[in-house]
Amino acid sequence: MDWVETLVVVLHVVIAVALVGLVLIQHGKGANAGAAFGGGASQTVFGSEGSSSFLVRATTLLAVVFFVTSFSLAVFAKNRAEVAGEAGIPVVQESRSDAGQAEGEAAEGEAGRGDDNELPELE
Repeated sequence: MDWVETLVVVLHVVIAVALVGLVLIQHGKGANAGAAFGGGASQTVFGSEGSSSFLVRATTLLAVVFFVTSFSLAVFAKNRAEVAGEAGIPVVQESRSDAGQAEGEAAEGEAGRGDDNELPELE
């Protein structure tokens, strides 16, 4: 595994855990009713607006980074699959006519007439 890919995977996992934590500590829409009973301590830590704008911005930033790392990991996986195909690793490819023939053999096999167990050819 390339060091850049390893770095992206580690960053992806850390961002995922941080996103879960941020979402869990955010207040729901009905949580403002609790402030009427003495729950206004968040204003002293995060300013007069409370924690909502800070947490929303942090969550948005982490979500964007999460999507970028997800896309990067998809590109790495695609490149790795292309390299594996070029390295001579056998790949099963089934053409359209083979698919129709396979469906016919499956129907015959259910009737008890398909005794030839042919495997698809490897390239």
